[in-house]
Parts: sequence; C-alpha cells; structure tokens
Amino acid sequence: MIGILVLLILSWVLLHFVEKESFLALGFTPISRRLLGFTKAFLTIFILCAVVQLLDARIHDKDYVVNPSFNFKLLLSGAFFDFKSVVTEELVFRGALLYILLKKINVRYALLISGITFGIYHWFSFGILGQIVPMLVILITIGLTGYTWAWAFKKSRSILVPIGLHLGWNFCFNTIFSQGPLGEILFISAINNDPEHAQSFVSFLLQMTLLPIFSLVYVKYFLRD
Repeated sequence: MIGILVLLILSWVLLHFVEKESFLALGFTPISRRLLGFTKAFLTIFILCAVVQLLDARIHDKDYVVNPSFNFKLLLSGAFFDFKSVVTEELVFRGALLYILLKKINVRYALLISGITFGIYHWFSFGILGQIVPMLVILITIGLTGYTWAWAFKKSRSILVPIGLHLGWNFCFNTIFSQGPLGEILFISAINNDPEHAQSFVSFLLQMTLLPIFSLVYVKYFLRD
C-alpha cells in the first residue's frame, strides 16, 4: 500500500504542476456514475475470464474443484493482492502520465505509448526478457490490451474503467481459478500438476488473444463517451 500512496502523491504532483489540475482529473467524480462504469467493466471481463477458464478446461478434459484448504481469509488475501497490483499498474500506465500525454500529443500516439510500455513491462513481470518470440507475442497481445485500456481511460474520462477491466481479469484468473502467482485459492484444477497442460499452447492462445480482442470490442461498442 505504501507504493500506491507514493504513486498517488506523484500523480497529484504531476497533475498540479504540469496541468494545474487536481487528482480528480483522473475521473473519480461523479461517484455514482464512475462506480457504475467500474462495475460494468469488472463484471464484463470477469465473465470473459471465467468463460476462457471453463473453455480451456473443456478442451483439456479437466475439472475445477473447490480447494479443500479454501477459507475466507485466503480469498481476502488474494483479492487484496489483485487490488494492489492492479491499482499500482493502472496509476503508472493509465494515470497522470497518460492524462498529460493525451493533452500534449496526438491521442493515437499517447495510447500507443501507454500500450507499448505496458507490454514491455510484462517482459519483466513474466520473466521472459531475452526470449525473442515470447517477447514479441507479449508485446503484441499485452500491448494491445494496454492500448485498449488506455482508450477506455480516454473514452470514459475515468481511470476507474480500466481499473475495472484489469481487476476483473486478474481477480478471476489469480484468485478464483488459481492460475496466477498466488497459488491455490478458490478453484483448483483436477490435473493442476500436469506439466504438459501448464505449457499448453492452446491455453496460452486463449489467454493472450481473447482478452485484448474482447476488451477492444467492449471499449469500442459498449463503452459510452
């Protein structure tokens, strides 16, 4: 949480001294409208992620079962981790810097910069630096996702919408289906220790293509200005 606090302070400083704006420029008001936008975005991508996980299970003929060690404290721990990581990344990639870029340069270039840097960041978070093919795939797929979420920020004029999109995926993927770095939380795969499944190219394609494509469709056709 200290990292988030530091980013909030830096965001305020940037907005105040560069654009003479308050922190509210990131689109936290009107509260009811912004929370509705967040909720719609969260539920949309959460459902998409759940469908992807169940489709992957069908393809690989496996089942998800409730983790026998699951408890409410474990759920809260996973949700808190997802919240911290998502808010941190959104403040960096779709926060004050993007707001300033949208004011200073061509909108398309601003969105591209946000998307490309988001993709490059995941080279490090995924530990694939130096692996050319995975780096290119992540740059394209995660970069497109970042571009789309930046577009969501621009179109909605609120950082809460990309936070909702991002959190919907991460919470479902990491905490609900135990596919991320948090270990086993709510549902676990009945063949979770199968190394062949863990490296499944089909699983990888499902995750890396459906998220940016569906995000793009949502922002273009269902997100109001």
